[in-house]
Amino acid sequence: MLTLTRRAALGASGAAAVAAVLAACSDTGADGNAVASGDASEAYKKAINSGPLADEDAVAASTWASAIKKTGKLKTGGTKTSLVFSQENPTTGQLKGFDAGISQALARYIIGGDDAASLVEVVQATSDTRESFLENKQVQAVFATYTITPERAEKISFAGPYYSSGQAILVKADNTEIKSLDDLAGVKVAVQSGSSSGPALSEHAPKAEAVQFEDDGKCLAALGSGHVQAYVVDQALLLSHVAKDDSYKIVGEPFTEDPYGIGLPKDSDAQEFVNSFLTAIYEDGTWEKIWQATIGEITGGDAPKPPALGSVPGSETAAPADPSAGAQDSASPAS
Repeated sequence: MLTLTRRAALGASGAAAVAAVLAACSDTGADGNAVASGDASEAYKKAINSGPLADEDAVAASTWASAIKKTGKLKTGGTKTSLVFSQENPTTGQLKGFDAGISQALARYIIGGDDAASLVEVVQATSDTRESFLENKQVQAVFATYTITPERAEKISFAGPYYSSGQAILVKADNTEIKSLDDLAGVKVAVQSGSSSGPALSEHAPKAEAVQFEDDGKCLAALGSGHVQAYVVDQALLLSHVAKDDSYKIVGEPFTEDPYGIGLPKDSDAQEFVNSFLTAIYEDGTWEKIWQATIGEITGGDAPKPPALGSVPGSETAAPADPSAGAQDSASPAS
């Protein structure tokens, strides 16, 4: 049985992980939120600015990619409040995190340049709005710890999977009654509406009382106020909460496998292009560098092997992606 508090999360890789996280959160902005600084931020910048670039012919051959290069921006649906996956720096307005980094590397892969973070425009998305944003062409891609499912794939396309997580349980640190999935019977549990957490909870803890909220912040607020006694969502997201707040802990083990994909327009040539990008950053080490500068700061240890593209239902490719299509090494990293 796992109980993961902030101290345990940081201690997973010893003193080095503690130093890295503290360095990354040593400054605060006007609103009191952490501002990334120090070596960790430099590692992140290097990771997103030194990856592969697409050949001009590869971009020109993709209607989806050509439109992005023409405007000079990749417009995505995502979040600005997830410490590990996509958090906005209140001073600079730029995003850092694993999802943010993958989107920034993709934008630079298409557009070029030495400032990947400036090439992405993020529209705040929730579990309820991700498909509609793509269907209505409000965004060109969704990066939002977006679990691939066949049902979602009926409306949109998924590139990936590019990461795998699992549903886990967050409770207050002083809660001694909930230690695992079995203890959720009769308990009020927060889940995000429209997310995969609700169905997962119903399947694995059918006697739990699911209470739906619009987004992560409202779920966490409900747990903090005592309106619910637990919060179920991807463990990858919960890590960010225990990393910055000692009043919460993760209990038990992840009870599902949730493969994350990049949401893309259904009737487009985006999937093949983005899968080629993912193959390129797997092979040249960019994916691992982004992981180390974000998730790895919290969990420590070596980066996992990324999941195989098209390996889960809903991510099947419409046509085989050329693993080396359009990839070339960047001449030099930007600082």
